[in-house]
Amino acid sequence: MTEKKEKRGNIWNKLFVVVVIIVAALIALLFYMRYKQESILSIDLPFEAHVLKESSYTRTEPFAHDLARTDGSIVLDGVELDASVEKSILVDCDTNTAKFAQGIYDKAYPASLTKLMTAILALEYDHMDDVVVMTEEDFALEEGSQVSGLSPGDRLTMRDLFNTLVIYSANDAAMAIARTVDGSVSKFVDHMNEKALSLGMIQSQFTNPSGLHNPDNYTCAYDIYIAMHEALKYDDFKEASGMSMYLLNYTKEDGSAGQLRLDSTDKYLTGEKTPPKDITLWGGKTGTTDEAGACLCVAFQNKQGVPHIAVIMNAYNRSVLYDDMNKLLEHSD
Repeated sequence: MTEKKEKRGNIWNKLFVVVVIIVAALIALLFYMRYKQESILSIDLPFEAHVLKESSYTRTEPFAHDLARTDGSIVLDGVELDASVEKSILVDCDTNTAKFAQGIYDKAYPASLTKLMTAILALEYDHMDDVVVMTEEDFALEEGSQVSGLSPGDRLTMRDLFNTLVIYSANDAAMAIARTVDGSVSKFVDHMNEKALSLGMIQSQFTNPSGLHNPDNYTCAYDIYIAMHEALKYDDFKEASGMSMYLLNYTKEDGSAGQLRLDSTDKYLTGEKTPPKDITLWGGKTGTTDEAGACLCVAFQNKQGVPHIAVIMNAYNRSVLYDDMNKLLEHSD
């Protein structure tokens, strides 16, 4: 009897060990699955922002729940863009529905569409009356860069810098905003990437605040739509992005007054290009480099009064860009 009891005891001990091992394995599997869920971001469903733990800038609230989402291409009668190069999306902002989509998740160089993110961070900084002194660092740009006409030592407000950035797309304004907001351009770039990730721009990576070409400064048409959607939450952006011209008043290094006329880079706003009849353009942002091609993101109201956002990237030239954008505007009803 004693021997039988010992055998039964050994069997129960072995069963207990097996059960413990199975339970431990299941717990480990559950932890692993939870980790994978939290670390992998999906653009197909609403999700929480991936939290960069050591960042004071990262937001953790849900995002993308109020944005248009699509898994692939969407055709639209009357709209044909060069599918080999152009990336584009058209969104009805009332229903958060994509009406047209082509290559929207494909890697693309944004050129000065990068400045949408710079503008967002300038608006979050929210010290528009602060006076900024231009420095030599602000003009350390490649030859031929779009610049405001300011010089080191000139003084102007953050609001003036912001308007110069959005309306005239001046690269020196982007540099000055970056160092003013975060103390250095490198810290500002980190801030840009953290903010982009928190918004759901998971296909984007920024290396500078201006959009001057860098192979590691890239995005996609869908992410540009997200950035414009965010920027339009600010009245200052809506006002600036719809201005055809800006008179920049500043104080020169010697104390005398200076003024610069800055015309919008958006040909719709300057009257060089005409949108379709009954389309009301609210504003937009342009971008052009050899590598990015011609890019444009606009916010507008269609013939029925419905607000939309349209993005075209990597058009062959500006003429093609505006012709193709007119196709989207015309067929947005």
